Amino acid sequence: MIYKKNKKSRLWLKKNFKDFYIKKVKKNINKFRSRSWFKLEQIEIIDKIFKKNMILIDLGSSPGGWSSFASSKIGNKGKIIAFDILPMNFIKNVNFYQGNIYDSIFVNRILKKINKIKVDMIMSDLSPNISGIKEIDIPHIIRLNELVLNLCYSYLRNNGIFLIKTFQCKEFNKYYNKINSIFKVVKVRKPNASRSQSSEIYIVAKGYKN
Repeated sequence: MIYKKNKKSRLWLKKNFKDFYIKKVKKNINKFRSRSWFKLEQIEIIDKIFKKNMILIDLGSSPGGWSSFASSKIGNKGKIIAFDILPMNFIKNVNFYQGNIYDSIFVNRILKKINKIKVDMIMSDLSPNISGIKEIDIPHIIRLNELVLNLCYSYLRNNGIFLIKTFQCKEFNKYYNKINSIFKVVKVRKPNASRSQSSEIYIVAKGYKN
């Protein structure tokens, strides 16, 4: 069993070492931070979701791929409020708070600290720990997706933007329809930087109907 596990680990490392986007990250780790930088870049090329001076929330921000890309787009007067259970190194224009999104006391305390401002965008690259067992993973995914969507009701301004990573599953249509009911335009994206074998997809929603 140990041999099989080690063999799988070596194959995974070999595959990732050859990955085009992983190589780009390795060449400039301070800029890109992670593969997710390229996913957001590819979404931005299509959907044009960023503007100068935006205020946004970035959930699941560590190690900083999305925050670093967003920072480069929103300018010096823009602001990013980032959350993650893992630590994250400094990024310009980013106020980072380390804690668990499931801890409502932590989230409410931070949002109260920033005076409960209405933000222009809420984006989430959050993902639960995937076990590979659908019966376990899917409820966790949906619960996390719902938790993030609920933040829109209190903190997203009228006509604001919502971007979230989710996964293809039988509950997807129900979640998509819920988003579609409160936003004017909703699209599903699968960036090239997202591995083809992964079931992850991204929902881009514009025009929040507050």
